Amino acid sequence: MMKFCKKVLKKIKLIVLYLTRIVFVKNTFKVPLHIKLKCNLFGGYLADQYILYDLKHNDRKEFLSEFDWYRSRYINEPFDFAFNNKVICSEILKQYIRMPINYFIKNKNVILDFENGVRNKEAIYECLIKESKLFVKPFALGKGNGVYRIDYKDNKIFINSRRKTLNEFYAFLDRSDEYIICECMEQHHYADELYDKTVNTIRLITMRDIESHEFKIFFAVQRMGRSNTIPVDNGSKGGLVSKIDLKTGVLSEGRSLHDLKQYDFHPDSGKQIKGIKIPYWEGIKKQILEVCKKVPYMDFIAWDLLITDKEVCVIEANTSSGVNILQLWGGQKKGELGEFFRNYGVINK
Repeated sequence: MMKFCKKVLKKIKLIVLYLTRIVFVKNTFKVPLHIKLKCNLFGGYLADQYILYDLKHNDRKEFLSEFDWYRSRYINEPFDFAFNNKVICSEILKQYIRMPINYFIKNKNVILDFENGVRNKEAIYECLIKESKLFVKPFALGKGNGVYRIDYKDNKIFINSRRKTLNEFYAFLDRSDEYIICECMEQHHYADELYDKTVNTIRLITMRDIESHEFKIFFAVQRMGRSNTIPVDNGSKGGLVSKIDLKTGVLSEGRSLHDLKQYDFHPDSGKQIKGIKIPYWEGIKKQILEVCKKVPYMDFIAWDLLITDKEVCVIEANTSSGVNILQLWGGQKKGELGEFFRNYGVINK
């Protein structure tokens, strides 16, 4: 009975996601309504995917849909909950690899730290003065939603680069009853060169090989923020992504989920994208694969990595990855990822 109830609940969740994240989602490219509905109803594609994947000319059977992504979120069951919560994920992974320090959490409207228990807004302000910059993030939201950067400079407070008074800062902290306040790390100069107004992370996908059952790196992109995405770099917000050659660590041209242009140079900073090489790439790959062995119950992980001048840092790890950034360079349904999804029952054919 319990298994049946779980299956029913999962289907209900998928229906809700289908309606809220596919049918009623923003139509960035203004695709005509009849085409949008056809994409939504036949295969679960977004209207934007019709343009991004050029489904007018390409066979949609070559491409994974948005709905396929949502179904893939259950691959790591029953352990998926561990990485769906940023606090739990951090507590697990910090044993094995550098992660941003979590200074405070606010849960059920109570501010807590990891040493002294219950704290207050004044303690957060003192921490901001000491550290000079912090990130505020929700427990579970993705796509860069609800993320804020707080800076303290020249005795002034800035939230996402906007000047705030102390009272406004406290009001900001009161606005939500659940969040994490964590360390804001300095990125490697290569990432700062790309665009220095956002933290520019690497999205790297690991998965268990369906034949050898060993972990392997499947795909990686360099994400880059833009002026309209500050302080985050997420592609869903309008940031750029550049495919990383898995052997060499060299970047391709940048692409966007919001237009069809290809960017050899960053449109805001003017800095070169194509041809830039990720520093100590071999070491990064080796280290992430070693961490995979420490969490063997996670068969698919989408890692968000920040490279610093000293080390690789895991910003967070996710149990699934949006398919858009994986398919800007070609469909994956009949490729390696499609085979992986079929093996786990995510897609049928």
